[in-house]
Amino acid sequence: MSFGFWRKKRVFALLFITFVILLFISSDTVGRLLYPIQYEKEIRSNAEKYEVDPLLVAAIIRVESNYKTNISSKKGAFGLMQLMPETSDWIVEAGKFDPEWRTNLDNPSVSIQLGTWYLSYLHKQFKGNQVAVIAGYNAGQGKVARWLQNEEWDGTLHHTDDIPYGETRHYIQRVLYYYNKYYKLYSEEWGLAGEKERSIGQAP
Repeated sequence: MSFGFWRKKRVFALLFITFVILLFISSDTVGRLLYPIQYEKEIRSNAEKYEVDPLLVAAIIRVESNYKTNISSKKGAFGLMQLMPETSDWIVEAGKFDPEWRTNLDNPSVSIQLGTWYLSYLHKQFKGNQVAVIAGYNAGQGKVARWLQNEEWDGTLHHTDDIPYGETRHYIQRVLYYYNKYYKLYSEEWGLAGEKERSIGQAP
């Protein structure tokens, strides 16, 4: 037998063993490897402080920056939660945060606290409608408020095709995709089981 033949047999054997091992590993374990959540402590503590779903915070971070701290967008959004300069300035003033935080958005703790506070604010503005909150985080609260007031969009997930901005329509779908993945994998451990349907997709 040639060396190449035995090499191929070893490769197939290793692949088979790997497959068998994966069958015995919890699907949740594999899922957490594929969909990890970084900065768990900061996310959970700020979500509790500002009464926001921590998995929503995690999903938004995943879509906005994929947990990269010093990333910036073409539009100028910066940090883990991709806050625009004017938005972060407003949050710092409205939330009475340390003024120096305006220039510290590359700090994960700062970005998560400001972003989570803003989600809490949007949650109040849109009366608990999580889909409108997600839309507001992307398009801005003013635009979403006008869409709702002018009946361009009814605020439900079912009618997101009515949203004038294609980017926002896509953004909502992406955030909810990761939210649902995270919910399946982390909700029980984080004490959130049974709370998923509290506001998702409901009109205000």
